[in-house]
Amino acid sequence: MLRIYSEVLEVVALLNPVIEVLDRKDPDLANQCRRARSSMPLNLREGSHGRGKSRSNRYSFVAGSADELIAILDTGVACEYFAPLPEL
Repeated sequence: MLRIYSEVLEVVALLNPVIEVLDRKDPDLANQCRRARSSMPLNLREGSHGRGKSRSNRYSFVAGSADELIAILDTGVACEYFAPLPEL
């Protein structure tokens, strides 16, 4: 298994309090955050068993979900749902 897998699971756990805030302030954004964070470890694990283009596609999905989470956090800060988070 890839070493980064445990790091991704840490990020998943770190987002729990963010999702709690979003649930109260913007349920749609909270759902989008849940989907993006779940997508990362699932696609990472699936990609680690793929070959060639399949593996690259899964890893690309992981990167896309990570970027989506950054945008969700930026949106939450811009909407003043929470203060800026420290760099992860």
